[in-house]
Amino acid sequence: MARRRERRVEQSQDRRKERVGTATREDKFSDSDASDCKLIGIFVVFFIVIPAISVLVYSIKYGSGTKRFEPVVTERGLIKTDISYQEILAENLKIPENASQRHYDYPVLAYITPWNSRGYEMANRFNSKFTHLSPVWYDLKSQGSSLVMDGRHNADKGWLSELRMKGDALVLPRVVLEAFPTKLLKKKKQRDKAIDLIVTECKEMDYDGIVLESWSRWAAYGVLHDPDMRNMALKFIKQLGHALHSVRSTRNPEQKLQLVYVIGPPHSEKLQQHDFGPEDLRSLSDAVDGFSLMTYDFSGPNNPGPNAPLQWIRFTLQLLLGPPGNNTQNLAPKIFLGINFYGNDFILSGGSGGAAVVGRDYLSLLEKHRPLIQWEKNSGEHFFVYSDENNVRHAVFYPSLMSIYLRLEEARSWGTGISIWEIGQGLDYFFGLL
Repeated sequence: MARRRERRVEQSQDRRKERVGTATREDKFSDSDASDCKLIGIFVVFFIVIPAISVLVYSIKYGSGTKRFEPVVTERGLIKTDISYQEILAENLKIPENASQRHYDYPVLAYITPWNSRGYEMANRFNSKFTHLSPVWYDLKSQGSSLVMDGRHNADKGWLSELRMKGDALVLPRVVLEAFPTKLLKKKKQRDKAIDLIVTECKEMDYDGIVLESWSRWAAYGVLHDPDMRNMALKFIKQLGHALHSVRSTRNPEQKLQLVYVIGPPHSEKLQQHDFGPEDLRSLSDAVDGFSLMTYDFSGPNNPGPNAPLQWIRFTLQLLLGPPGNNTQNLAPKIFLGINFYGNDFILSGGSGGAAVVGRDYLSLLEKHRPLIQWEKNSGEHFFVYSDENNVRHAVFYPSLMSIYLRLEEARSWGTGISIWEIGQGLDYFFGLL
C-alpha cells in the first residue's frame, strides 16, 4: 500500500494520477435555488478567464479553423449537450452490440494503472478498440552510481497472454526515467546502461516497445533550461529510439520495437525553453514512433474549471504542428492527443481544493445528489454543482459521451491519434465511441 501511495504522489506531479477518496456528501442540488444559479454563473465566468492561459484569447488569436462538428444521434440519442443524471445512471453500462467495431482508423493508445484493476478488465473486454496499450509498470532509477529498472513485479504475464489471444494491440509499458539527469545525460556509460536495461526488458518480457516519460522530470531538474543539456536530452531519446528500432519483435519479426514519448502541453502563450515544441517534434520524428500529448489537467484546485477545454486543445495542436501547410503538419499522425477518462471535484466555497473523480465515484455522486448537469460550450464539457454535508459548494467536471465525441472528432480533423488516461477510470459506454 505504501508503494501505491508513492505512485499516486508521482502521478500528481505528472498531472496524470488517479485521485480517489472524496468526502461523504448529502445535500441535494436544486435547480430552483437562485443562489445556486448565481454561483454557477460566477463560476463559469471565472474559469473562462483563467489567468494562466486565457482559452478565449487562444480561440480568437490562434483559432485553427478546425471544423465544428454537429453532434450525431446514436440509436439511444445519448451524444448530446442536454443530458440528465437519470440517463447516465440508466445507460452507462450498456454497450452497443457492435462493441468490437472501431469507428476511427487513427492510433488509439490506452494507459492502464496497476492500482486500478478495472483497467486490465477494460483492455481485455475492448481489446479491438486499441492499437497500443501501456500498462504503467516501470521506473528507471539511480542506485548509487548505477541504474536499476524497477517494476517487473507489476508485470502480469497471465494478463499479457490472455490479451494477446484476443487481439493485436501492441503492449508498450510505460517507463518513467527517474535517474538523476545530469549524471545520465553527461556520462556515456550511464546512457548506454539505461538503454541496455530498457531494450533487455523488452526482449525478456516480449514487449513491443515502451512509452518513455522523462521530459517533465528533466524540466523540474532545470536540465532543459541549459541549451547543451537540452541537446544531450534530445540525443538520448534519439539513441534509445534507434536502439529499439534495431530489434525485431519476437511475436512479429516484421515489426520493430517502438518508442512512444510523453510530452506535455505548453504552460504559456509563448513556448518557453523547457517546453516541447515543433522543432523538437521534427528533430525526434525519425527516432520516435508516437508522441503521447498530455492535453488534460488544464484546471486545478486553485483555478477550478474544465479538464481539457477544446479551444486550449486546438491552441496546443496549432502551437506544436503549426498552421495548415506547415511542414510539421505531416507529423500529425505521430501525435496521440490526450483524452481524460477521469474528472475532478473542485471546492468552490470555504477554501480551495479538489480530488480526482473516477467512474464509480461519479455515479455515486449522481445517485446521491441528483444534480442538474450543465453544458459549458466554451470548453465543450459537462459539469454540475452540489453542496456537501458542511454546506460547502463543489463543482464536478467529468467526461460525457458528448465531450469525448468532440475530442475524438478533433483528433480526426487534425489527423492525429489519441491517448487515454486511463481506461479504468471511465464509464463502460465511453468505449462504444472509440
